[in-house]
Amino acid sequence: MRINRRALLQAAAVGAALPARAAVQSPIRLGIVVWVRKGETADAVVGRVKKLGFPTCQIGFEDLKPRDAVPLKAALQAHGVEATALLELGPGRMVWDFRDGPLTIGLVPRATRRARIDVMKLAADVASGAGIPAIHTHCGFIPENLNDPVYAETVAAVKEVAVYCASKGRTLLFETGQESPITLLRLMRDVGTKNLGVNLDTANLILYGKGNPVDAMDVIGKYVKGLHAKDGRFPTDPWTLGEETPIGQGKVDFRGVIRRLKEVQFHGAMTIEREVEGDQQTKDILASKAYLEKLIVEVYGS
Repeated sequence: MRINRRALLQAAAVGAALPARAAVQSPIRLGIVVWVRKGETADAVVGRVKKLGFPTCQIGFEDLKPRDAVPLKAALQAHGVEATALLELGPGRMVWDFRDGPLTIGLVPRATRRARIDVMKLAADVASGAGIPAIHTHCGFIPENLNDPVYAETVAAVKEVAVYCASKGRTLLFETGQESPITLLRLMRDVGTKNLGVNLDTANLILYGKGNPVDAMDVIGKYVKGLHAKDGRFPTDPWTLGEETPIGQGKVDFRGVIRRLKEVQFHGAMTIEREVEGDQQTKDILASKAYLEKLIVEVYGS
């Protein structure tokens, strides 16, 4: 995710002009998804998170290296930003659709599985060195049929990563989307380690036609350790995902999601993800921040 610099500076100027208010601890900490691209520094990326007024982020690196841990930790400390998870999808081609997605996303595809396991382990090392409690990924199109041999292979691959994360004191988070909630629950139970959690992407279940986030809480609610706040519509083309929209303009019932979070006593981070570029991305992120802050106060109370 790129944050447009000009729009960011405009937003920061507006924020600076507002009267100071006493800090209030929100029951849900808001953040944004950010990536350190080639040619960028962790300090610059984390600094933009701070300037937009967010206390947390989930952060990933376009090309993760062991040496990234030290400057990332320094950047988080310097800007007073909490990174709740280190994002890592692994190397290789990834196509976000229904035709090529099952062949290219996550730990399911055999061709890239070994390389991605290894990079997930590197992510656990970097997260440990930077003081980030979790790593976050997509498993991919986990087979619905537990008798499919690829299902057992995926369980073994995830378990290898999870055991390594546990050795580093890190949680392994699975982002919802390509699989149904019950399939993800089955995978987690079959992996069987105690350091697994769900990153509930509020839009992905809709974009992939797998359900909706409110009902998904019946199945995986107690495992939710973080969220991507995102909105969208159900797919109507059987080869293409549904359309992502600005928060509040799609099919996600955010009030319902937040009510369910309160029921399970969730007090973690909700991380805004808006997959567009330029000024519109920054505008939508700031609008989403205001929208979600209002709902959180209404549901949780001030």
